[in-house]
Amino acid sequence: MELRQIEEAYRRVVDEVIQTPCTPSEVFGELFGGRAWFKFENLQRTGSFKERGALNRILAIPEQDRSRGVVAASAGNHAQGVAYHASRLGVNATIVMPERSPLIKVTNTESLGATVVLHGSSYDEAIEEALRIQGEHGATLIHAFDDEHVIAGQGTIGLELIEQCPEMEVLVVPVGGGGLIGGIAAAVKAIRPEVRIVGVEAEVLPAASKARDSGGPVTIPAGETIADGIAVRRIGAHTFPLIERFVDDLVTVKEEEIASAVLLLLEREKTVAEPAAAVTLAAVVGDRTGRVAGHNVVMLLSGGNIDVNLLSRIIDRGLINDGRLTFLEVRVQDRPGALAALTARIAEKGANILRLDHRRGTEGLWLTEVEVELLLETRGRTHVDELVSFLTAEGYTIHRG
Repeated sequence: MELRQIEEAYRRVVDEVIQTPCTPSEVFGELFGGRAWFKFENLQRTGSFKERGALNRILAIPEQDRSRGVVAASAGNHAQGVAYHASRLGVNATIVMPERSPLIKVTNTESLGATVVLHGSSYDEAIEEALRIQGEHGATLIHAFDDEHVIAGQGTIGLELIEQCPEMEVLVVPVGGGGLIGGIAAAVKAIRPEVRIVGVEAEVLPAASKARDSGGPVTIPAGETIADGIAVRRIGAHTFPLIERFVDDLVTVKEEEIASAVLLLLEREKTVAEPAAAVTLAAVVGDRTGRVAGHNVVMLLSGGNIDVNLLSRIIDRGLINDGRLTFLEVRVQDRPGALAALTARIAEKGANILRLDHRRGTEGLWLTEVEVELLLETRGRTHVDELVSFLTAEGYTIHRG
């Protein structure tokens, strides 16, 4: 991948995609002792960077071939990018999506004018079906990452970053199949070779890391991750050489770290990022990237298409991990006023009762006791510890859930 290819892609797509903002964030810079910026690709029309590469690939199809349409395989973001720009350009699009794709991504893809085919349980099975459709109908395959035009389109982000954040020293990018980081890294290193580029993968699917260890792309075992946008078992033949040449470090993050980063971005940056995008923040605040204290760090937020049900679960899980939601099981005497006394003491310590379950006959209880299961809203773990100590001192037997 040469810089001129990325520059050509930029000239093609510049008027049809959003030049997304790259803005500083004091609050997150304080978390790692440096200066932080976010590049908000979640603000693209389809909520993801993917439309850059999709558009560049469609524009490269000869006019006489466009009538046969295009086909793609995607868990969602690439699907929407292809669907949007194909429809805008009058090209029929068929998108194969794994059967477990988030509903919002499926419905959004259909609403953008594409024909959606649900097939298989993973991206790998979906791409096999897309290849079959390509062979049957003669459509042009628009690969999600392993295509030079797609890679060049994603690389236009790198050109924007050079202009938007000239003080950039470290750039942190999500890694799935490698098209995003490959294109960006090729652009940035051609102009600013001193910038350190770090790729971030989900720990359960480290396809790029395994490829680097093996000296070439390998197919890794399937794994479950909330970061479905980077859930790829094998990186591309085109993307691997770019990663090897231009990407300085590859790191992984755990599922809990990803979920926590989604919640952090929602609360402190006031932005919705899907888990595949939030891995960049997870890596930085989790001290996975190394050598960022005192540096100017840009984190790419690659997309914001998250299922609201998953977002709700992430919020609840994050609040529980932070101690702002907590479960307590408390034994009280089975007599009038005992429950009221308990709730009064909880209120006295400033905790809010969200749910209460009053149970008799639980194994291990005396006949004169009941167990009260409580879901409480608190200020954090220290507050929970204070509440438990207070209730214990008042004579209550407590089990923390």
